[in-house]
Amino acid sequence: MSGSTLMVGEKKYIFNEQTKSYEIDRRSTRAALYRTGAVLLAGLACFLLFFFLSSRVWHLATPKERWMTRRNRVLTEQLMLLSNRTEDQYAALLDLSRRDNLIYRPVFGMEELGNDVREAPLGGEDRYETYLGLDHQFLMTLAARRVDQLTRMAYVQSRSFDDVKIYSARAGDMASCIPSIYPVNPKTVQLTSPFGARFHPIRQEIVFHEGVDLAGPAGQDVYATGDGVVESTEVNFSGYGNVIVIDHGFGYKTRYAHLQEIKVIAGQIVIRGDKIGKLGSSGLSTGPHLHYEVLYRGVQVNPWNFLNPDISPEEYAKTVRNG
Repeated sequence: MSGSTLMVGEKKYIFNEQTKSYEIDRRSTRAALYRTGAVLLAGLACFLLFFFLSSRVWHLATPKERWMTRRNRVLTEQLMLLSNRTEDQYAALLDLSRRDNLIYRPVFGMEELGNDVREAPLGGEDRYETYLGLDHQFLMTLAARRVDQLTRMAYVQSRSFDDVKIYSARAGDMASCIPSIYPVNPKTVQLTSPFGARFHPIRQEIVFHEGVDLAGPAGQDVYATGDGVVESTEVNFSGYGNVIVIDHGFGYKTRYAHLQEIKVIAGQIVIRGDKIGKLGSSGLSTGPHLHYEVLYRGVQVNPWNFLNPDISPEEYAKTVRNG
């Protein structure tokens, strides 16, 4: 194939002497393809070289990396904000639980709820294994742990307020349950040993007296000082001798010791002013008297704070039943 050439547009034609016609020059087409491929390969090589230099040598971030960095910064700020808010909520709930223990529950003689109840964990450490190896692992684990803690505390506080609500509805009952009258007629007895440290007349040493001693004629009536249920009775010849313990609810109990006679049984419901026994000198005693204690939430308190020394015989007679 040889002869003159002809250009039509971008295509090159050559005259074929044998066929007496113009044909496309295939050689120029292949050459063009080779040149195009070479340019593409060179461009790809340049791109790869630039990518290598920017990422490994110059440490330039890719657009996707820059977007992810911005996104990560936003999420970190949001996580920090969440953590701060949970700490604020924890402080507020902690203050509420303290007031619940120091004000609301004691008013109705209810036991405090300890931290072991209020902040008991919801589960083991494996609850937070999903955060291991992640960025900000500590912050994420701390936030998740605090949210779980808030959930537990809110639940316990809600239940506590439910209990307080029930007890507050019984506030009228509380007035009749608190031990507030003399266990014996105040005009027939006298205080021989107050609450607090004293010299024990039999043991001959300084001891803490956990109640008051009211001395008087043996055999006179002893009365329940508030509504309640007889928790226990004990008949013996040592220590407190014949003893009655009454549970008044709302955290209050009373103890009547050295009795000559017990007129109630365990489990019996009593009303303020009911006769429960007779004054005597049983147990470790030097003479007829009533040892009387008031306990609040398991701790002896001064009974004198609950008694009205100015009550008249007429008023007292109206208070006690069959007085």
